[in-house]
Amino acid sequence: MPDWTYHPLRGAAAAVLGLRRSQRTALRLLAKVGSRPAGARLIARGFGHRHPPELLAGEIAGTPVTVRLGISVPPSLARDTIRALAPLGAGVVEVAPVAAADVRTVREAAAGRSIPVVVRACDPEAQAALKPHVDGFTGIDDPHVIHVSEPSVTAAAAALGDGPGTVVLARPEVLVTAGPGWFARVTEAATPTEPAPALRDVGLSPLRWPAWWWALLVGLGMTVAGLGAAAITLGPVLLWYDHDYLGMTLHELHAANHHLVHFLQHDRITMAGTMVSIGALYTGLAAGGIRRGWPWARQAFLLSGAIGFPTLFYFLVIGFVEPLHTAAALVLFPMFVMGVRRTPHRARWRLAAEGPEPERRRALVGQLLMILTGAGLFAGGAVISVVGLTGVFVPSDLTFLGTDAQTLEAVNSRLVPFIAHDRAGFGGALMSAAVAIVLLSAWGWRRGEAWVFWTLAAAAAAGFLPAVVVHGSIHYTDLLHLAPVYFGIVLTATGLLLARPYLCARTPAGSPGG
Repeated sequence: MPDWTYHPLRGAAAAVLGLRRSQRTALRLLAKVGSRPAGARLIARGFGHRHPPELLAGEIAGTPVTVRLGISVPPSLARDTIRALAPLGAGVVEVAPVAAADVRTVREAAAGRSIPVVVRACDPEAQAALKPHVDGFTGIDDPHVIHVSEPSVTAAAAALGDGPGTVVLARPEVLVTAGPGWFARVTEAATPTEPAPALRDVGLSPLRWPAWWWALLVGLGMTVAGLGAAAITLGPVLLWYDHDYLGMTLHELHAANHHLVHFLQHDRITMAGTMVSIGALYTGLAAGGIRRGWPWARQAFLLSGAIGFPTLFYFLVIGFVEPLHTAAALVLFPMFVMGVRRTPHRARWRLAAEGPEPERRRALVGQLLMILTGAGLFAGGAVISVVGLTGVFVPSDLTFLGTDAQTLEAVNSRLVPFIAHDRAGFGGALMSAAVAIVLLSAWGWRRGEAWVFWTLAAAAAAGFLPAVVVHGSIHYTDLLHLAPVYFGIVLTATGLLLARPYLCARTPAGSPGG
């Protein structure tokens, strides 16, 4: 049996807080969140977000486990670990070494557990006292239990492949260095993969199309719809149904307020850019993620669409139904359903080695910046939706227009609801894009996955650049109004530049990865 035990590597948290304190802090935070049902689901979706294959199931000390991968902690960390690790993809918690003085601590920690707990006892007295309260006992020289102290995905995955009786247990410092997603990454690396089927084997019948084809069509459809919306905005601005609803021509709108047409254009261009951004995200998730069997890619696609499609019903509050918006949703929604239907997703990925540690750490900073960007965009989209459905305008809008909402309503009672439709719709689209950005950044950050970099870069360009250009072209340059856009550009550019060497690394892809 090879020696899989290495000297521990200390992460940034360990450097600041000290190894022991950083372990406690991380585990207590995860335990506090994971002890609540909603928090456990959040952690499971965020880090453990897939079920391990059956071949990774087995047993330890006579106790069945769903995955032969877990963690070994001292009694002082047992309570928080048992509560925190279940949603993360771990299959077992070992508490070791346990002496007679630790019996009460371990017994209380194991109460109400949702994950198997085994103990390595120091003496027969401790083992006898804990026998009714834990699931089994391990021995100090058990050749089937391998303890790892380095966050090497390759080593842990290779150890799992030694045989159905082998169990891999991480030391606490592994999570301090590698993060709580380590269990999911090892599981992915240990999952057997197969080549994608040739296109000729799929056939031309839509009934046989794989899910990722449908998801790709949604992405391409969103892109075409966004480009079409931009073309209309830069051309006639208003279509026949807009004229019918308002009872006004473009010249009459301009005569009512010299800035009004430009304001409509600025709303609609930002909306069009966001639609193209969503199209880029969905295209990337389909071709780069769902096609290769990544379960998280389907989940990201599903959750983003679950936010975006229902915003069509904003018209119930606003009262204006836009035919093209409705038609696009009716065409794309069945494709969306086909893209997320629950069909077996075979693993077809290949994982690259982690590469140099400095490169990986810079990429982790970039990942954090992208997640923060997505979270900020979601918050901004929620605010814009609320404003669009209620007050419609923010102070800087009225300053640019040089008027107030009452004056616009006096010109035409339907004018404010018409603007509200564009404003609220943009907020809903922004939230949908933000969910995809956050989840793609949280779940898809792997070395050599260049499609993740280019998907996020394309989405950022489509979303940010039109917004900046249209505001400048109509001279709506209020700094406070545009500050979130500029801040998002800085965060995105910095995050992607830091992560580019990692995500776009040209290394031979293998399985499992390091």
